[in-house]
Amino acid sequence: MTLTSPYGRPRSTKKARARAQRFVVAWHLAWAATVALAGAGLWWRGGLTPGPELAALAAGLVPALLGAVLARSGRGRAVAIVIWGLGGAVACQMTGGALGPLAAWCLAPLAAAAAFRKPDLLPLGAAVAVAAAALVTVGAAVLPLPTPPAADAVWLSLLSLATVAVGLAAGLVALQGQTRLDGRLQDETETRLREMLHHQPQLLLGLYPGGRILEAYGHPPFRAQTGELLDRNFSDLVAPDDRPAVEDALQRAVSEGSAEVIFAPAHDPEGRCELTLRRMSTIRIAAAVRDARAQHARETELDQARASAESQNAGKSRFLANMSHELRTPLNAIMGFSDIMRQRLFGPMSDRYAEYAELIHESGAHLLELINDVLDMSKIEAERFELAREGFDARDAVSAVLRLMRGQADRAGVNLRGMLPADPLEADADRRAIKQIALNLISNALKFTPRGGAVTMTVQGDGEMLELIVADTGVGIAPDDLERLGRPFEQAGDANQKAGGAGLGLSLVRAFAKLHGGEMSIESTLGEGTTVIVRMPVLIPEPAPQAALAPGAVAEA
Repeated sequence: MTLTSPYGRPRSTKKARARAQRFVVAWHLAWAATVALAGAGLWWRGGLTPGPELAALAAGLVPALLGAVLARSGRGRAVAIVIWGLGGAVACQMTGGALGPLAAWCLAPLAAAAAFRKPDLLPLGAAVAVAAAALVTVGAAVLPLPTPPAADAVWLSLLSLATVAVGLAAGLVALQGQTRLDGRLQDETETRLREMLHHQPQLLLGLYPGGRILEAYGHPPFRAQTGELLDRNFSDLVAPDDRPAVEDALQRAVSEGSAEVIFAPAHDPEGRCELTLRRMSTIRIAAAVRDARAQHARETELDQARASAESQNAGKSRFLANMSHELRTPLNAIMGFSDIMRQRLFGPMSDRYAEYAELIHESGAHLLELINDVLDMSKIEAERFELAREGFDARDAVSAVLRLMRGQADRAGVNLRGMLPADPLEADADRRAIKQIALNLISNALKFTPRGGAVTMTVQGDGEMLELIVADTGVGIAPDDLERLGRPFEQAGDANQKAGGAGLGLSLVRAFAKLHGGEMSIESTLGEGTTVIVRMPVLIPEPAPQAALAPGAVAEA
């Protein structure tokens, strides 16, 4: 097999091209040398003096020298052939025209075209030669042309006939050799391509639109050799259950230009093959068949793993929901009895025991909050959480949360501010979810804001969008943590801050916003603070004011 260069071109082709260029240069230099020697011989014998004969020889010498220079350029070859035509025509005119001794030089363009070893240049050479002959004939008819002496005319005739005959013969021989070389290289290229097609891992087919196989290359994933597939219908190689899908893919490839389908081969109903179709013309389709057994096995494995993961996740959600529900019953009893104890409803109690009762009550409240978060998240993941929509003023829900969190903010030394509009914000939403969103956002902001900082809760409306914005001047969130926040059980901050919750606050906010058709976004700069924005399309648009009716007018229903 022919070795290839780094540029993918056979080295033998490069060598052949270099040899062709050397031949063209040698041909032109040989022509120039012959003309120069002939001129020197005539000068030596005393027959060549400055005049038309010397100018004619120069006209035959210049195209040869320029042709040797232009031989390396593709466009230069065509220019060289035209120059040959002009030079031959001028030489003929200087020596008597079409009946002069150099008339054969009108064929020099054709000889040069053959020497270039390019078949597509022969028509140009012939056309230029005819044009030169016509120009010389017209010139002889209308102009008085000089005639060389009889003794010089004989030698000039021999020179023109020898150069044209030998040059044309050498060019035609070289052209024939080049044509054979091109054919051999083309055969080698075709052989290599066919070998690659036969050894590539897929099965490549040429099909009629109906599915009859015209050509086959490669390794078929069927119990048949490539040659045995010719003239068979492709549907015969497909399992009966998958034949309608394959025939439909063939029709789609004809109408739409391409199609893909996976099918089971007739000899192996458990196997899988992938068929890719591309329309080549109205009566021809290119097809590639690939063994997709490994891919099908991986996809089956992934489907089973996904189903198992979903089942485990659903089981986990059900377990958490049931466990949370079971934990709330004894926890409510603990909180109730601890509340009775800290209020001393059944008599006095020492201060230490009262302090213990207070701690039990606070710990129970914190635990109940965590259990409620887990229960809500479990219901949301199990798609069992249903919104209890109602109409209410969103400001009232947020104001209640601000009053509830005021004490915690004061104990933490953080300035909690609320910025609410003066006009009502009538919303159609789940009141408890809106409170939970505000509560979680403010609680989260207080946890990450040091003493002396500020947390601002802003409520505003934008068309049908209700915007809840909580901004703090806390420690901020690192970019790596920012990407994780909003997913269940993900937390940011140091160990003390992570210990303050289960990592469900922001995930619940995002989930409640999504249930209302909204979204949550977080903006934060480390060391400067964080802003969380929740936007939900829950506001009820105000009715458009009706125009005042004229006296006596009646409003239409």
